[in-house]
Amino acid sequence: MAFIDGTVVNVALPVLQSTFHATIVDVQWVVESYGLLLSSLILAGGALGDLFGRRRVFMIGVGIFAVASAACGLASSVLELIIARSLQGVGAALLVPGSLAIIGATFDKKSRGKAIGTWSGATAITTALGPVVGGWLIEHGSWRWAFYLNLPLAVAVVAISLWRVPESRGSKGLHVDWLGALLATSGLGGLVTGFLESTKLRWGNPLVFGSLAGGLACLVLFVRVEMKSVAPMVPLELFKSRSFLGANLVTLFLYAAIGVFFFLFPMELIRLEGYSTTAAGAAALPMILLLFLLSRWSGGLINRYGARAPLIVGPLVVAIGFILIAVIPKGVGYWKTFFPAFVVLGLGMAVTVAPLTTVVMSSVDAKHVGAASGVNNAVARVAGVLSIAVLGIVMVKAFGSRLEQTLKNLSIPQDIAQDFRSKEIELASLELPPGLDPSVTAAIRQAISDAFRSGFHLVLLSCGGLSATSALVAWKLIASGTEIRRDQL
Repeated sequence: MAFIDGTVVNVALPVLQSTFHATIVDVQWVVESYGLLLSSLILAGGALGDLFGRRRVFMIGVGIFAVASAACGLASSVLELIIARSLQGVGAALLVPGSLAIIGATFDKKSRGKAIGTWSGATAITTALGPVVGGWLIEHGSWRWAFYLNLPLAVAVVAISLWRVPESRGSKGLHVDWLGALLATSGLGGLVTGFLESTKLRWGNPLVFGSLAGGLACLVLFVRVEMKSVAPMVPLELFKSRSFLGANLVTLFLYAAIGVFFFLFPMELIRLEGYSTTAAGAAALPMILLLFLLSRWSGGLINRYGARAPLIVGPLVVAIGFILIAVIPKGVGYWKTFFPAFVVLGLGMAVTVAPLTTVVMSSVDAKHVGAASGVNNAVARVAGVLSIAVLGIVMVKAFGSRLEQTLKNLSIPQDIAQDFRSKEIELASLELPPGLDPSVTAAIRQAISDAFRSGFHLVLLSCGGLSATSALVAWKLIASGTEIRRDQL
């Protein structure tokens, strides 16, 4: 449910932007509100599972997620949708860490790698089906059905959990670090608000400056609270393991690249390339199917080659995939452009995901698997949240700069050019005023397309750089042998 929802929403963004006449910041908030609550509360979600029972908390999360999905489908404004998406994030913060923690507590170290590989495959196949089914529902019905899709899934998940999933808990005497959760949410919320709103309010605005300063202050306080807490939400001693630290840094850089890419890519396909929502949803299928087909195999790579090799090779292959999308000429058909790039991305992610998760879960004691799962999932979500906020600024600035330069060379009235500059934040959905000469209209549409591609090209190169950085981190910090040692300093 959690994986399918993220990909469905990305495909729905262009439609949502048109339906609600929303800016890029509005649709960023549709994504970020979910990611913000998920990333900041997922740590508390893991602790709650350890304390009250992982299966119980998992099923509560599924219930909240289902109710929030129905609210998303009923939303009549972009503000209502953002609020409902926030509630979805709360539900996901309970169910996401629970799934991995249940696996970590159920399987021994020898079989855990393949079990996590199977888990990765299951999430991959639902991630693959989600955009296709969701895109079809959007194209032939309504974007609302992309959210209603979660309701029958929720019923099935609860039934299967009651039937087959064993209950498990952490050690007795655990407490939930509510102060840490509040500071983490406030800190991340402040940073995200500052970055997103800076696009339309500028850096000197009190809201932007205050949000960034307040967010940083809360995160500093969060670290201090975690250092002194008897039951911290983030046990900082976990990071004494170089492998655990390295795996989370790899996650941070790699998922930052993946997050912002899948936020912008559907806009490229639907707005510029003329893809339907169904076709846009299916575009990434080669990547996701490869991840599904190879995930169990890649789960065993760590037993043969150790942790370091796949976590260096995989992200480097992912970097090549991003660069391919940036440099391959567009307009010559899917099979000669996006298909080979997604095959490369799929191979890279398949080599990376299961070994990365195995390193995280194997580098902590059994009593900390819930916290470890929560930390790693939080890092992945924070990476996406921050990359969409920060690289979203890069995208808007690059788009605006290129468009303004092009408009100077076109013979259009000054008031119309000024109107375009004031609406640059809408990116490729920017609407043209009626009554323009057809040749001018065509020239402006081409200028908008070129400006979007220019910004997206810069973001793609940044994604390649982030992926390569994750490989460098793995080389420096991940153990080279086949065993992950918790006492490795």
